[in-house]
Amino acid sequence: MRREDIITAAIEVYREAGYNGSSLREVAKRAGITHAGLLYYFPTKEALLAAVLERRDAEDTEREKLDIAPGIDLLRHLIALAEYNVAHRGIVEVYARLAAEAVAPGHPAHEYFIRHYRIARESALATFRTLAANGELRPGVDPEAAAVAFIAMEDGLQVQWLTTPDEIDLVGSLRFYLQSLLTVPLG
Repeated sequence: MRREDIITAAIEVYREAGYNGSSLREVAKRAGITHAGLLYYFPTKEALLAAVLERRDAEDTEREKLDIAPGIDLLRHLIALAEYNVAHRGIVEVYARLAAEAVAPGHPAHEYFIRHYRIARESALATFRTLAANGELRPGVDPEAAAVAFIAMEDGLQVQWLTTPDEIDLVGSLRFYLQSLLTVPLG
């Protein structure tokens, strides 16, 4: 259980200070253990970051139904995931902060985000191609452009929502964008 407590403390510290602004000593303090105790579980700052990202992926995988085929049902599921994220601001803050920091090639999460975005784009592209093949995508909408724009919009809306939550309807804006591409109701 101590390992999970450390990861939870790291998420809090990363949310407040980012990865680069955090220290293992602060994480240890928040977890209620010594710095040496933390190093027993996570010998490096990078190892702890990897565990935080793994937890996020595991939580997403737990919520996501991986057997959803590309298409309208997957879009509906992504809207539901956005609704979940709105109710769980903390992990969205960590994700957004780490994604911004990880644009630097030397950042320990850089390769993670390269893979993450590649997988997200591939999934979105498969969905928009399926929609086009089914006649559910408006004529003239390029599936590749729609996929890239969708991923950018999803992350960009999260940042805007985190900055001004009273002004940005993350789920409503995402739903509006997707519906504008479709010939069928998103539901």
